[in-house]
Amino acid sequence: MPSVVIEVRKNHGQALESEIIKAVYQAMESAFNISPSDSTIRLIVHEPHRYQPDPDLDQGELHTHISIDTFVGRSIEMKRELYQNIVTNLDVLGIPKNHVEILLREVQYENWGIRGGQAACDLI
Repeated sequence: MPSVVIEVRKNHGQALESEIIKAVYQAMESAFNISPSDSTIRLIVHEPHRYQPDPDLDQGELHTHISIDTFVGRSIEMKRELYQNIVTNLDVLGIPKNHVEILLREVQYENWGIRGGQAACDLI
């Protein structure tokens, strides 16, 4: 049940932003074997003056930061596959691979409230 925030500093337009969300979802679906009801993905567009990417990037306006909160327990191989899937999928959309930063945070089941305020550890 990953919860994802995609942060960008450029308004890509509704169609491309929807494709970015879809690309990240598809990467998680493949690497983590999740279903559509198992994730929440949000895309936030920051004003350029409120988002400072690495100044060494060729196209700083395309920097894309992806934060993924997920339950603990996935293997390093699955994580590596996820990272590669994300950058490959976004590269097709014009976001260079070296402009994508991914932060994966693993959360213990007891630290995640779901389904009406129940601890995930009580449901899994």
